[in-house]
Amino acid sequence: MAWLEALILGIIQGLTEFIPISSTGHLYLGRTLFGLNEAGLYLDTMLHIGTLIALVVFYKDMLLSMIKEPFSRLTALLVVGTIPAVIAGVLFSDFFEEISETGVTIGWEFLITGLFLWFADSIKNGAKKVENLSLYDSFFIGSFQAFAIFPAISRSGMTIVGALIRKMDKEAAAYFSFLLSIPAICGGVIFQLKDVLTGDVPQISFVSMLIATLASAFFGYIAVRFMISFVKKQSLKLFAVYVWILGILIIFLQQLSII
Repeated sequence: MAWLEALILGIIQGLTEFIPISSTGHLYLGRTLFGLNEAGLYLDTMLHIGTLIALVVFYKDMLLSMIKEPFSRLTALLVVGTIPAVIAGVLFSDFFEEISETGVTIGWEFLITGLFLWFADSIKNGAKKVENLSLYDSFFIGSFQAFAIFPAISRSGMTIVGALIRKMDKEAAAYFSFLLSIPAICGGVIFQLKDVLTGDVPQISFVSMLIATLASAFFGYIAVRFMISFVKKQSLKLFAVYVWILGILIIFLQQLSII
């Protein structure tokens, strides 16, 4: 993997992890374009470490507070909100790993993501902040996150939708969505590292992988700040239209056996 390819994939991961258009789906397309499918799991792990770094930097004060008070209400919200994704991962990991590798369903999943984003934009803005959430609210939002185990279903998009349904304020919905992704990404990285360490690690240069990880972290941080501000006043329909166009294009190209 050349350094330029690493940079591009890092940018893709960083932006699309938090902009609600699916990072996994875009990474599949990027790896396919560059012919890097053999690097899939190892590369994905390092790129997710990058976005995890972005979240840790952005939420550093809140995370430090949680470390000091590990049994706080916020900790309970994150634990409960993560349970659905853990259940989905444990029960269906083999199936979803297979469809992630083949990419056979990503076009349709982009279309589904668009439907949810379009629907979310029609929900009247609520007033709940993070401190007003109940454990049921968190579990409900986490259930939407569990759907993002499909490769081209956007994790951030789904959790924002779930939060808006539970009458959260739009800005708070994005804030909690990204906060809830921290344990999910941590769990995913740990799960992937197990497979990476017990399998054959592809021959990718340290410099290329470092560039990919740092680019993912840098652009992930930018995307988090952008989206929390964006959803407050702007429409999610823009992203819905984008993923619809992309999904239709992918389905068309797959029918022609081009991808």
